[in-house]
Amino acid sequence: MTLASPKRIGGLVLAATFVVAACGGSAATSAPTSAPAATSAPAATSAPAESQAAGAVTGAIVVSGSSTVEPISTGVAEALAATNPGFTFTVTGPGTGDGFKTFCAGETDISDASRKIKPEEAKACADAGIEYVELKIAYDGMTVLTSVNNKAVACLSFADLYALIGPESTGFAKWSDAAALAKELGSATALPDAPLSITGPGEESGTFDSFVELAIKGIATERKQPKVTTRPDYTASANDNAIIDGISGSDTSLGWVGFAFAEENKDKVQEIQVSKDPNGTCVSPDAATIADGTYPLSRSLYLYVNKAKAASNPAVAAFVDYYLADGTISTVLQTVPYVNLPADTLAATRAAWDAAK
Repeated sequence: MTLASPKRIGGLVLAATFVVAACGGSAATSAPTSAPAATSAPAATSAPAESQAAGAVTGAIVVSGSSTVEPISTGVAEALAATNPGFTFTVTGPGTGDGFKTFCAGETDISDASRKIKPEEAKACADAGIEYVELKIAYDGMTVLTSVNNKAVACLSFADLYALIGPESTGFAKWSDAAALAKELGSATALPDAPLSITGPGEESGTFDSFVELAIKGIATERKQPKVTTRPDYTASANDNAIIDGISGSDTSLGWVGFAFAEENKDKVQEIQVSKDPNGTCVSPDAATIADGTYPLSRSLYLYVNKAKAASNPAVAAFVDYYLADGTISTVLQTVPYVNLPADTLAATRAAWDAAK
């Protein structure tokens, strides 16, 4: 068994929560005292009710992909393993893009993803004869961050983010270097005359792809940019801890990570509110604004399951059954601050899985 996410959750504590709930016959409905308030969500919070008989699940599974989804899958796997010692797992989080590469090469059973599969990735799977089912499991947001010492910036619009991080911002060394472009895009935001140090996810990350899709693509396409992407000259990392360190290490920094990881590092970094429109309403990311979509940088999280491997390896099917059982995701999200799916959306996910089995 490989635990590749010690940076985020106390998985053994989470597993113990499931075990105590199962042995005591009562639901674990209260979040741990260390969990952020944002973890509350409108879905069921009871622990999974006898979704797998103790000791009944045996075999090994391999899950890889999104570093954002990694702690959810790790928490689910640890909880299942706590009562099924014959079940072992490997969960890693190199990034959504890298995860799809190994998934479409047949090297993993399940791919964690913080975005939908791209057409070229789907083609790679099809060319390899790999059929899969897409399962939406939760919501997340991307949090734009700066140093706790930066009091000059409280809110940025998509126009501002494009001017600071988009393809036309290459070479901008100060925040104020982006002011003319931001103004051209309709923004009246005052950008400070201070060094601009950017740290964020790299191209292998679904968090990178989602940020480009939501914050950059619309403006870049409208302005007929040859490449719909970010500026290349920033510090990119696949490691969320390294991104946080980069942002906290400069007093006038800028960057972004998944909401959950930002929540866990509020002592090190400072959130910047986001407005979709220039000079529009500034919105902070939290459980409510991410779930209802009013936070402009909200996104869905997914599992992609190899159908053939689920059919041939009972451990894969049992793991996904357990993942989608009543109370599993909501109990994990008491410790990992993502946002639960509404009941009808989770029901649609279960129906998609049932149809694929």
